[in-house]
Amino acid sequence: MEILKKAISRRRFLQVSGGSAAAGAAVVGSGGLGIGGLATLQEAQAAVGDGNTVVNKSICAQCPARCGIDVYTTNGRVHAIYGTADHPIANGKLCPKGHLGTYILYDPDRFKGPMKRTNARKGRNEDPGFVPISWDEALQTVADRLNTLRDKGESHRFALLYGRGWGASCAGLQGTFGKLYGSPNVAIGHSSLCSDGSILAKEMVDGNASYNSYDYRNANYLLIFGANFLESFRPYNNNMQVWGYIRGEKSPRTRVTAVDVHMNQTLAASDRALLVKPGTDGALALAIAHVILTEGLWDRKFVGNFHDGTNRFRTGQTVMADNFDERWTTGLVEWWNVELKDRTPQWAAGITTIPADQIVQTAREFATTRPAIALFERGAHNHSNGVYNGMAIHALNALVGSLFAQGGLAYQMGPSYGKLPVDADAFMDDYAKNGPHKGQPRIDLKGHPDGYKMAKNAIQEIAPNHLKGKPYKLDTAMFYYTNPIFSSPGAKDWEEALKDVFVIETSPFPSETAIMADLILPDHTYLERLQDAPTYPFQGYPMTQLRTPAVKPLYDTKYFGDTLIEIGKRMKGPMGEYYKALGDTENVLRHLAKGFEANPGDNGVDSFEKWKEKGVWYKKPYLWQQRDGEFYEWDGSDYRSQMSADDVKAKLLKTPSGKFEFVSGKLAGEAEWISKTTGMARERVPYIQWVEPKHTGAGDLHFITPKTAMHAEGRSANLPHAIAKMQPTVGGRREVCAELHPSVAKTKGIRDGDRIRIKSTLGEIVAVARVTELTRPDTLVLPFEHGHWAHGRWAERRGANPDEITANQSDRISGMANYYTGKVSVEKA
Repeated sequence: MEILKKAISRRRFLQVSGGSAAAGAAVVGSGGLGIGGLATLQEAQAAVGDGNTVVNKSICAQCPARCGIDVYTTNGRVHAIYGTADHPIANGKLCPKGHLGTYILYDPDRFKGPMKRTNARKGRNEDPGFVPISWDEALQTVADRLNTLRDKGESHRFALLYGRGWGASCAGLQGTFGKLYGSPNVAIGHSSLCSDGSILAKEMVDGNASYNSYDYRNANYLLIFGANFLESFRPYNNNMQVWGYIRGEKSPRTRVTAVDVHMNQTLAASDRALLVKPGTDGALALAIAHVILTEGLWDRKFVGNFHDGTNRFRTGQTVMADNFDERWTTGLVEWWNVELKDRTPQWAAGITTIPADQIVQTAREFATTRPAIALFERGAHNHSNGVYNGMAIHALNALVGSLFAQGGLAYQMGPSYGKLPVDADAFMDDYAKNGPHKGQPRIDLKGHPDGYKMAKNAIQEIAPNHLKGKPYKLDTAMFYYTNPIFSSPGAKDWEEALKDVFVIETSPFPSETAIMADLILPDHTYLERLQDAPTYPFQGYPMTQLRTPAVKPLYDTKYFGDTLIEIGKRMKGPMGEYYKALGDTENVLRHLAKGFEANPGDNGVDSFEKWKEKGVWYKKPYLWQQRDGEFYEWDGSDYRSQMSADDVKAKLLKTPSGKFEFVSGKLAGEAEWISKTTGMARERVPYIQWVEPKHTGAGDLHFITPKTAMHAEGRSANLPHAIAKMQPTVGGRREVCAELHPSVAKTKGIRDGDRIRIKSTLGEIVAVARVTELTRPDTLVLPFEHGHWAHGRWAERRGANPDEITANQSDRISGMANYYTGKVSVEKA
């Protein structure tokens, strides 16, 4: 096939191959719009085939769900992707994003190999002047820079920032790299831009710093707060499958109440839709708990009961703690006396704007239609009061006995991995053990009393901290699967911060980070990788997938795990020896798979080769179950081995008390710091409680920026097929629309389809108005999808990025970025 080979500037050409046997796009093009310095186009060299179609087992990477996929390849070209029939998540199906992996593989704007910057000036309108270099030069450049920092005692000024980490052959290598090198900033994850609010909320009350696994198929009631189950909640593909079962085949049909700020797909398909005022989900949950207690609807076998069986919970009245016998919860009476006795439906109605009678009906249904699950995500916790909102919602699961119960919720078990071929601890030199980095805080001030002492990550704080030199300035930053210059609140701070940082971008696509980069070390796309991917929380039982390459790499790219190992081999001292002994990621994966020999999967996977063949290892069932207030462990054939209180504390309820805590022992331990940083009275800190959200932006409309089904964590931004169906509920096509209530539109003189100006204290953006009663009158909804100034020809200059006018405010407890706490004004453009 002839491919144009000539110098280009901003225009690319896409040539499509003919013939059904080799369907798919032939790739031509350079690294992305606005990127010069690429000499020629290069042809994607397809493997020579015999016309036979090969079906390769792999794992989708369009979202965290990790669905098994069958990738169809003929003559070295991928032309179809389907869900794997015997994969527990996919079950032969995919969501609308899953089929688009072919377009990611053959994206004409992909980087073709490593490059270095030649233009010292940085900015969104600056051409980086990238020129191709060899991998050896690229890797040695990084190693030399890191060795120099270490020699100067400044290794802490190197940061590795990552998004979707995937597995031990990727994210699992990063922590070791930081330990051997000597930097607290390897690796800082994107979780504070994702869902750390829910993780911290659950840790505070049941001791598990994790997302829940859910037994939806056996639940009779779902109460969903701010998690768009049918559009953007993980695992989306399986959620749609299970929805068809629980709402169709199952008897009795599962009832659903959904809570959000606008009528999305989930609310439209639910039995009851509650449009809540942004940031007030916690008040609603507290009122539901109030009804459950005053009407005696709690699960006595799990929670406990009064000595004589008489319910003493009365609105506005305190209760003697000595009258209540606790089972697997603690602090219920104390919580009632201090907080809950006054949190009536009428009180909550005044805060949430949801009528009191609907709150009462929801509480009664939830408590009596067991097993019941209360689940929540970003809509509830992306606020300054997010952890307390989440704690209040999760408390409902304890009150109805759903924790670790059939039809309830639990936590995800990890896979039976083998050991790595070498022990990193044996390669720690004196610098790694006792170097000057030991006295340095993380750049995001995670774990520091001046920052976010209890947070897992606070990646959004890196740019402003760097600009202020607090606690210091970074010298070098490597990015993997994250693009905070686009996706972080206060995004423009990153543009300024990266101007004086040596930036290493590993994305295969011309992201905003790439425009600011000094080195491009492009990763494979997911259809070209060999990579493990333990399941995101699913149904609790352990599962891990293997992503295998459907085709040889089209270009001169390198899997990020191998890039990290190759840099490690070039480091001085024992660190370099460690990575030489480690070898490569295939060696890592082969050693991980040795764990399957002693614990074969239910599908017969007992080796690396079988793992490649099947694409997944899993082992049912989940090992623990709570039933009628007793905990049991799987004995090989049933849940018959009764657990002691010590076992429950060690394995399931990992709080200081070994119980679900309505008064949090972990928060009590940090009460002085929380009181100092938030102004909350110290004695109130440990209680699940209502806290008023703090809003930014100074406008009159709440500004909510949800994700849609086609979001793909940004990986769909340059895919025309995804763009075309990005916002189906309100008709968004080439660009997403801003949902505006008719009452607001009338007041502002705005008509459907008008261009509107959305303003906050940070600036303004322009969007297309969609006037609709699907949104609350006090709220403007603009999905976080477009507004790229890089990323490829279809992504650039399409719509607006709401993060540019979203202030960088975070929950002081979790460090979670408060994406939904801003307020804006709107006018006709």
